[in-house]
Amino acid sequence: MAEATGRGQKGQAGILPVVVAPKSRAKASAALDRGRSGRRPQVRVKSRPDVPVLPIVVGAIVVVLVIGLIVAILASTRPASPPPTIAGIPCDQGEHTQVHYHAALQIVYDGIVHPIPSNIGIVTDSAGNVTCYYWLHVHAQDTDVIHIESPASDAFTLGQFFQIWNSWSTRSGNPAQKLDSTHVSTFTVGAGQQLVVYIDLGDGKGATVYTGDPNAIPLKSHEIITLEITPPQVTPPPSFTFPAGL
Repeated sequence: MAEATGRGQKGQAGILPVVVAPKSRAKASAALDRGRSGRRPQVRVKSRPDVPVLPIVVGAIVVVLVIGLIVAILASTRPASPPPTIAGIPCDQGEHTQVHYHAALQIVYDGIVHPIPSNIGIVTDSAGNVTCYYWLHVHAQDTDVIHIESPASDAFTLGQFFQIWNSWSTRSGNPAQKLDSTHVSTFTVGAGQQLVVYIDLGDGKGATVYTGDPNAIPLKSHEIITLEITPPQVTPPPSFTFPAGL
């Protein structure tokens, strides 16, 4: 690079200031640009729009309520559990005709016959519709008559009937029905009293005293069973006539 010569203020020769050539300016500008280009550009974070919280909460509540309503509907429409099998006897939707005969049961207390309830062993729903029949049951139109209706020729006993009666009664919120040395249905055999059992097989021999366990008495066609709490003692026991057609 050549030095420019000239005169000073006093006319003397001197060295003039060095003037930077345009080429040097370009180099400096390029270096500055390189420094700028080496920096990572700043990332701008885009702001998200505000999310409406209230509609989401309301929607979640509605979904929960709908699910709860569906569960309640399914629970209310689910069929109720069927009545249990009692003493080996189920409760079937229809009455059987393969085996069908009738026996009578009389309960005598204070010298008076106390009819057994109607519809023992017949299960109904809340609307009163029959849902099933136990093989041993009582129809309302046939007072004190036990209907024995089963699909097989099994032998049934008075004790099985009382077990069905007890379950049928207690499921409806009514008192327990017992048959033992101190109870007949809801009657109690108190001090100074006793239970006398009569069986009339309808064979013309009339009623005879039975001294065994009354629960073991077999149920037979046109048999009349009388359970009498004495005293007083009604001898012979009250008569019984089966309704026409039975």
